[in-house]
Amino acid sequence: MKDYLLDLVKHTVDLGSIDTVKIVGDQTTTKINGLAEDLSVLLQGQYTNAVPDFIGTFGMPNLAKLKTLLNLEEYREDAKLTITKKDTGEPTGIKFENKVGDFRNNYRFMSSDVITVKLQTAVMKPVTWNIDFEPTVASIQRLGWQMLANSEEITFQVRTENGDLKFFFGDHSTHAGDFVFHNRVTGQLKRAWTYPAKTIMSVLGLSGDKTFKISDEGVAQITIDSGIAIYNYILPAFTK
Repeated sequence: MKDYLLDLVKHTVDLGSIDTVKIVGDQTTTKINGLAEDLSVLLQGQYTNAVPDFIGTFGMPNLAKLKTLLNLEEYREDAKLTITKKDTGEPTGIKFENKVGDFRNNYRFMSSDVITVKLQTAVMKPVTWNIDFEPTVASIQRLGWQMLANSEEITFQVRTENGDLKFFFGDHSTHAGDFVFHNRVTGQLKRAWTYPAKTIMSVLGLSGDKTFKISDEGVAQITIDSGIAIYNYILPAFTK
């Protein structure tokens, strides 16, 4: 179970904007849903294999605390992690215990009713993806360089030009920058869309194989396959 939890916090807490997730699990699937407090990112994910310990519907709040517990030296080797449950079988939390049993912590889940209310707006409607590609390490690095060169800009525009996907920073009447993020994409965007630079870069900086999709309906999606789970990060474009 620890590997599943470590993978989850790596792909939520390390993003810097998602600190609570909803888990919905049964014998065949274990789904993950999350939403940034500022509504900048919607997370819809699923473990590659169903997690037997995560059967039920419950919330994991304060994921930063969960990350801290998972990485404490006392729990690094041969720790015992146990899912606590009510008499009804509803999961209530995780009991941490070190190898010799003299160092313990409890991490508390949210009930299904509470987490369902908290994340009730986390719904993604079907969209048509106009652009679909796998971003390269070099392109992600180049995005980082443009963000450094245009550190005063919190957003950038995404457009297709002559078959290439290009990112534009700033206003060309003053300081500005642009570059080709991906050559020869299939499809095109009929208009420019604006996205938060830091959020996009934070998602692209997470570990795993990545797929980047953009829709002319004003939404982007970055999918990351960590090998343990598949995480879909859905990002609405900024509208003026």
